[in-house]
Amino acid sequence: MKLVIIDYGAGNIKSIQFAFKRLGIDAVLSNSPEEIMAADRIIFPGVGEASNAMQMLKNSGLDALIPNLKQPVLGICLGMQLMCNHSEEGNTKGLGIFDVDIKRFSNVVKVPQMGWNTISNLKSELFRGIEDGAFMYLVHSFYAEQCKEEIATTHYEFDYASALQKDNFYGVQFHPEKSSIAGAQILKNFLML
Repeated sequence: MKLVIIDYGAGNIKSIQFAFKRLGIDAVLSNSPEEIMAADRIIFPGVGEASNAMQMLKNSGLDALIPNLKQPVLGICLGMQLMCNHSEEGNTKGLGIFDVDIKRFSNVVKVPQMGWNTISNLKSELFRGIEDGAFMYLVHSFYAEQCKEEIATTHYEFDYASALQKDNFYGVQFHPEKSSIAGAQILKNFLML
């Protein structure tokens, strides 16, 4: 199986690469459209600020490529957020794959949310073998509103969508590569979709 991690300058790609290595998969880092289109599975990572990350995608032409991919694609953290319609972070227009907006947590809670929190209301093969209430590792100040494409919920200040799915596109707000055994199971499930 050929797994490509999109390398566009806005990802913690090494930790994701190591997580797949532990599962016996050598993930390729690439920003080549040809290589990405030829992959069996694609990881769309992201760390940092939304408008800068979107600009990097535009500079490489990947903003036009990603929404048209036909194989399973998993957006992680900022990667998932960029797959949505719009983010309040930098007033950024997203890729519009998921029909939901990204909002900022208020200052009622500590921002960013950093550390372990639970996922519940699991509704996808992505979570096969994962218990409702499993803990995942999160670091984020912005969240996806609850919506029809939501496949997992997390509570922090209020309930929000911590995972999304539409067709072959999946997104998780948490970091499966840093979420111990349950996170590794999610990555394994993604490979088996």
